[in-house]
Amino acid sequence: MALLVIASCQLMVVLDITIVNIALPEIQRDLDFSTTSLSWVVNAYTLTFGGLLLLGGRAGDILGRRRVFVFGVLLFVLASLLGGLSQNSGQLLAARALQGVGGAIASPTSLALISTTFREGPERNRAFGVFAAVSAGGGAIGLLAGGMLVEWLNWRWVLFVNVPIGLLIALATPRWIRESERHPGRFDLTGALTSTVGMVLLVYGFIRAAQDGWLDALTLASFGAAVVVLLLFVLVERHSKQPITPLRMFADRNRAGTYGMMLSLAAAIFGMFFFLTLFVQNVLDFSPLLTGLAFLPVSAVIAVGAGLASQLLPKYGPKPFMVTGAVLAAAGLAWLTLTDVHSTYAGSILGPILVFSLGMGMEFVSLTLMALSNVPVHETGAASGLLNATQQVGGSLGLSILVTMYGTASNNEADQQIPDFLSQATPAERLRFERTGLLPAPWADEVLTSGVSAAFIMAAIFTGIAALIALLVIQVRPSDLERLKGGVGPVP
Repeated sequence: MALLVIASCQLMVVLDITIVNIALPEIQRDLDFSTTSLSWVVNAYTLTFGGLLLLGGRAGDILGRRRVFVFGVLLFVLASLLGGLSQNSGQLLAARALQGVGGAIASPTSLALISTTFREGPERNRAFGVFAAVSAGGGAIGLLAGGMLVEWLNWRWVLFVNVPIGLLIALATPRWIRESERHPGRFDLTGALTSTVGMVLLVYGFIRAAQDGWLDALTLASFGAAVVVLLLFVLVERHSKQPITPLRMFADRNRAGTYGMMLSLAAAIFGMFFFLTLFVQNVLDFSPLLTGLAFLPVSAVIAVGAGLASQLLPKYGPKPFMVTGAVLAAAGLAWLTLTDVHSTYAGSILGPILVFSLGMGMEFVSLTLMALSNVPVHETGAASGLLNATQQVGGSLGLSILVTMYGTASNNEADQQIPDFLSQATPAERLRFERTGLLPAPWADEVLTSGVSAAFIMAAIFTGIAALIALLVIQVRPSDLERLKGGVGPVP
């Protein structure tokens, strides 16, 4: 029951990253968003979620993880209710930002609660397997849930649905989860401020680059400010007696390698969901509900991969699964690069996403376990917060790079398609093209497909980088295998 409570919270938080995507057209019409400002419905959540994860993890260490967990869940519930009741764009964006704050408090605390609730060894391995499957599969479930709610009810229910779920989690937590030991200390307020502001600037820079290009003045200013603030954060942490993020965590090559892998793999999975959603809706003409159903196998196969890895980890250690998982993910993405306008879901999409999902299931449980291996109990919140933070930053950075690849390839393809279109277009079609600059189908399908294929090439490179890190950096010692088997107690 404790695992059910923890996993349900993580599912709610992760699911909210994608559940809103399918509802965006309805939100735009109802609240009069412009096309440019509409992206902030997603970005407002991502910015606060990614920027405050480190602070959320540290709060659990100092104040007690169960107490902070419940507070984060209730804040998420309140923000979801306010978002669903929003009457204008400003109210919705404020609610989405508040949702991100609640998620940033609850998510790292929920992961840390696994470390303090379950004994090290097979029991904790299974718990990490479930948690990893939920974390990795939540995006696909969000697309399905979003499609169902938008098609059967309306867009407000993609936010309202969190209210009863969150209240049940908050009520069940005191019954099934014991409070962790509170570790005396103080908040590193300067470290918290610089890390949060630096990460928000960094994530914003990536999102801005995806929209306005890498040479945009505000993009460059955001990156420059992020570098300055994060350097200040490092200086503060080096001299702090109780840092929000102990820098010695990066001295461990396995943990540093794990964070590097998470950056690369998050970029791949964010990109896979984003571009395949575009392809199946715009080229294959899937409805929102059918699009959600198309991604349902992703969650199922991720769960299989995570379960397989968690059962075999004590025998073989995490490294084989980290290498194999990254190779499988790269193979699936490389397969997707073959997609064209004549592709079908069953013939060209289903096979690659199953291979990709199996690899990602292996990866997430192995990465989660490695990131928290040999971490003192009083620092598990900070370690889990850092892992979640690298996932969000990696996803934002990677997606912006993939969008840049998509834009370059699609523009080149458009240059080739426009003469053919003009030679066949009616006067009305020519006039519409001159006014909007947008090609109609089937020429638009060719342009989008070319861009998507280029993005998948880059995503496959990201997963290849993760495989190299796993192969060359990660080292599993005999003592690590003993710990996975439950032979050694937790790090004091």
